[in-house]
Amino acid sequence: MEIDTRLGRRTVQTDKIVHFPRGLAGFENEREFVLLQVQPNAPLLVLQSISSPHVGLLVADPYSFQPSYPVTIGDADQALLRLQSVDDAAVLVTVSIPEGDPSNALLNLMGPIVINHRNCVGLQVAQMGDGPAQVRIGDHLGNVPPEGGMPQRDLRFTPVKPDDEKKTDEA
Repeated sequence: MEIDTRLGRRTVQTDKIVHFPRGLAGFENEREFVLLQVQPNAPLLVLQSISSPHVGLLVADPYSFQPSYPVTIGDADQALLRLQSVDDAAVLVTVSIPEGDPSNALLNLMGPIVINHRNCVGLQVAQMGDGPAQVRIGDHLGNVPPEGGMPQRDLRFTPVKPDDEKKTDEA
């Protein structure tokens, strides 16, 4: 499928389209998105709306910059995501870059985007914690794991059992 994006015309695989049942903050009517690479091996991605070329959010894996970032997923959100394992989840945060000042780019930590990549469902999950609302990317560039190492994700949720997933699908 070909779509117009903030990065120009792109071909996307339909099985990679992520459905957001509630949309995203500020874009509640946008429900279908795809992740696009800005550049090969770049740490930033664009979460691009399928239907609106002008709606594309710059996102990043927070654990590449902030290894101790806990994300709590409540029961209602968990029911929609149907996560059975932490391995099914991708966590992204939006990135804000002040105009003309990319060295002060910020990770927005209060509304992470959690995607169950197994079933291509995503939610923006508000966080109510004591941690910072934002962190400057430049302050955390040295926090990347050693080569070949993976950042440790700190997701807190009750996994859905396969039998529970069937009940959720029938509802």
